[in-house]
Amino acid sequence: MAKEVIYDPSAPEPIGSYSLVIQAGNRLFISGQIATGPSACQIITSNTTGETAKLMKNLSEILTSACIDFSHIVKSTVFLEDMNNFLPVNEVYAKIFPNLPDANETVGESRFPRDVNAEISCNAVC
Repeated sequence: MAKEVIYDPSAPEPIGSYSLVIQAGNRLFISGQIATGPSACQIITSNTTGETAKLMKNLSEILTSACIDFSHIVKSTVFLEDMNNFLPVNEVYAKIFPNLPDANETVGESRFPRDVNAEISCNAVC
């Protein structure tokens, strides 16, 4: 099966040597996203809720570049630097999936690139 890189210059730039989205057939694999601003050098970490909101906005922009939206996500992985942040992160996350939640898990991590507090990766079907 062939794979294709989905790229949109308006989506947040990757901070490493990876693709934001890979499409294989009708499946999309979205790399872990953090709360970056328009430039990958700008990190939004003012508070957990604000950081999660920005992270979800970045995911929304990536999904839009692939011509889909959050309703197409079937599986997500939420990585948290501190599991005590689960409730504020989940509060923002739950607003995105109010009627049709995806399958997901939350994993504790010790440290992230750029010292952010959360990262989310997901898989979608188009």
